[in-house]
Amino acid sequence: MSSPSERYAAARRRTARPALHDFRSGVPFVLDDFQVQACEALEDGYAVLVCAPTGAGKTVVGEFAVHLALESGQKCFYTTPIKALSNQKYNDLVEQHGAEQVGLLTGDNSVNADAPIVVMTTEVLRNMLYVGSTSLIELGYVVMDEVHYLGDRFRGGVWEEVIIHLPLSVRMVSLSATVSNAEEFGEWLVSVRGQTKVIVHEQRPVPLWQHMLIGRRMFDLFGADGTGVDATLTRHVNERLRVLDPGAHLRRGGSRNLRGWRPTPRPDVIARLDSEGLLPVITFIFSRAGCDAAVRQCVYAGVWLTDEAEREEIDAIVDARTAAIPGEDLDVLGYWDWRDGLRRGIAAHHAGLVPAFKETVEELFVRGLVKAVFATETLALGINMPARTVVLERLSKFNGETHADLTPGEYTQLTGRAGRRGIDVEGHAVVLWSPEVDPGRVAGLASTRTYPLRSSFRPSYNMAVNLVAQMGRTAARRLLESSFAQFQADRGVAGLAKQIRRNEQTLREYERELTCELGDIREYARLRRELSEREAELSRQGAKSRRAAVAKSLEALRPGDVIRVPSGRRAGLAIVLDPGVHPRDDPRPLVVTERRWAGRLSMIDFPVTAEVLGTVRVPNKADYRSPQVRRDLVSSLRALDIAEPDRPRRKAGSGAGDDTEVLQLRAALRAHPCHGCADREQHMRWAERFTRLERDTDDLHRRIEGRTGSLGRRFDRICRMLDQRGYLAQDETTPAGRQLARIWSEADLVIAECLRAGIWDRLDAAELAAVASALVYEPRRDEQPVERIPTTAMREALATTVRIWARVVDDEQELGLAPSREPQPGLVAAMYRWARGDRLDAALDAAAGSGGELSAGDFVRWCKQVLDLLEQLAAVPAPGNEPEPFAATARAAAAAVRRGVVAQSMQV
Repeated sequence: MSSPSERYAAARRRTARPALHDFRSGVPFVLDDFQVQACEALEDGYAVLVCAPTGAGKTVVGEFAVHLALESGQKCFYTTPIKALSNQKYNDLVEQHGAEQVGLLTGDNSVNADAPIVVMTTEVLRNMLYVGSTSLIELGYVVMDEVHYLGDRFRGGVWEEVIIHLPLSVRMVSLSATVSNAEEFGEWLVSVRGQTKVIVHEQRPVPLWQHMLIGRRMFDLFGADGTGVDATLTRHVNERLRVLDPGAHLRRGGSRNLRGWRPTPRPDVIARLDSEGLLPVITFIFSRAGCDAAVRQCVYAGVWLTDEAEREEIDAIVDARTAAIPGEDLDVLGYWDWRDGLRRGIAAHHAGLVPAFKETVEELFVRGLVKAVFATETLALGINMPARTVVLERLSKFNGETHADLTPGEYTQLTGRAGRRGIDVEGHAVVLWSPEVDPGRVAGLASTRTYPLRSSFRPSYNMAVNLVAQMGRTAARRLLESSFAQFQADRGVAGLAKQIRRNEQTLREYERELTCELGDIREYARLRRELSEREAELSRQGAKSRRAAVAKSLEALRPGDVIRVPSGRRAGLAIVLDPGVHPRDDPRPLVVTERRWAGRLSMIDFPVTAEVLGTVRVPNKADYRSPQVRRDLVSSLRALDIAEPDRPRRKAGSGAGDDTEVLQLRAALRAHPCHGCADREQHMRWAERFTRLERDTDDLHRRIEGRTGSLGRRFDRICRMLDQRGYLAQDETTPAGRQLARIWSEADLVIAECLRAGIWDRLDAAELAAVASALVYEPRRDEQPVERIPTTAMREALATTVRIWARVVDDEQELGLAPSREPQPGLVAAMYRWARGDRLDAALDAAAGSGGELSAGDFVRWCKQVLDLLEQLAAVPAPGNEPEPFAATARAAAAAVRRGVVAQSMQV
């Protein structure tokens, strides 16, 4: 029984914060201190920023905002970065408050949109703010879950747009993973939103143990003191390396000659974890194909992690989840292999799966029926799938441009899945050892606590017309300069200014050394510098001239021409099969060499111009991959009996020896008094130091100038582009500008220009869906699409779309703007087949025929993006008040795409 003083304190809390008291009485667990602190601040009228590790319970604060909204008769929008997380949160809130109180808006779905509580993706809220949606009336709270997504370089700017544009009367609840500059982010929130409390909680709710697995032996990563690498692990790794590379001590450098090393088979890893009681486990592989292959390996190895009762429960859930998918689509989706893995307790989770499959895996994992999931990093974005153990197979991943090492923040985000609150007393992170993995590096990743949040905000064409329409150009510019991006840039200026002051002090010290009794040593140094720069410029001009001559000689080649490759691995005679001329790139001729190698050459293979030495007959459509074809071609080449050259041709000189300016500078140097100084070279070393530091200081000044007001200057350039093309007229948007204001896409201006030109007006529904795919599709890095455009109307429309894009890019380059994304035709054939009603397998075959391999899950994902664009096109206002036939075609195209497995994937 509580004491009188405890009862008194409880009574005071009820009186001071009655909403929190009611909320706590309905929560089946005791709130942590940071949760109580955030909720109290929220009830006291503050906005809050809560930074805490994955699984710490940040969402309780968001749920309290929902409680406050319902109690006060206001609305609450709960925003998330991805649709899957929105769907999950919607289901959670429906369970808590009932379906009539909760809505969902994700672009794919619109459920009970007028409810007091609406879950949505952040993009949906951004669009509502720009169009002045009536749903914003009586909005009291906005929860921004995973607000650290603001740093995402592709979509992060949307979060800043929402934060800046939300009415100040709306209280924001920002929920973030742990970031090291939370106070800086909080300061910015105060500057744009008013009173905001920052609550930082760094303690994980479940302790996390770090391990390395070598073969089937598990080692603790850290020693007993919790800081350095465990000595037993270090000793075992060194012994392993000596066995694998016994001659390492005889060689210099870090190269190894590893033989006999094989990664631990995935079934063995699962068995080892199972024997230790460390399932369920999520293994992050960073490759979709790798995830699928891991499941197959476990199935082929006969792994079973379920009993008969669990398999019956799995069957029932799978049947319910996939009931709406047509039977012929299930075969294409690899349904039976997928189901077999699930029944064994094993699954893959990645973006290549259709949503129904991913959601089934998520449900089975949460229920403890699937015990081992092989996943890409997308699973770490907030979906509620915690595990007892997380395994990392590698410490690098493809970031969209190159393979890069994991950052400490990424490592923490991934391993944060380990340890289920209320279930596990501890979580476990396991890194699989390989000869390239240094335990010290793993320890560094695991112990680093510096995860700065950096803004990725950049103004776009769509943003510009919306802002100008709402508040005029001057106010819009001021608003952009209040962004977190500009806030961070301005704070960085102080550090640059301090460096400038240090440099200027050093320059004054250098100046004292720059004295020569014979004359002005700085003037002499300037002459030497001008001479060096002029000679370098002439060298560049010579190289440019040679390159132009080589390109011209390659562009003149024809099939059957015999040339000599001057240097490199392919040096010798070669037959040209295809000149490889490209309108926006260097020529890359396809050849067969006298050594029977076939492939494309590049400019680097030709330091001198290509000379045609003869010709041979090349059959039409010669299959250069065929060994027999290559042998026949080489035989015809040798029959020409081309003699070896007497000697290689010399490259053209730089021209410096007879350049007037060079001669004048050399004469001035010789005539200068300092030229005869005995200490001349010592003076020159000081002069070089002075010049180098002076240039660095000038660069720092330019960086300060570039940072101060940088977003405003970019906005000005965007507005000039929109002025020139007729989307803006002073502080007004034109009819074309009002169209652009409703297009949210990376290719927004290109799409708007195509609409104005009417180049898609004559397309039917299936053709429009196919052409629209070129504006959203992004091919994989290694994809080499072959353009197979099914109809003449589509070919003409796509060709004109590309011409419009090229004109836009020309203007962007002139204004110093980043180029708009290029249309990509790799999905056109597949989308056309699907939109005209063909089966899923036919659409996927068409994608393969266009030069790429497309999984069913990827196809569904691209279909949903095409749908989003088509629905935007259908809603774009016509220039006048006349009926718009194009809008009807866009609606029909959207309906044609939204069928079968695509329609099923859009259900909640």
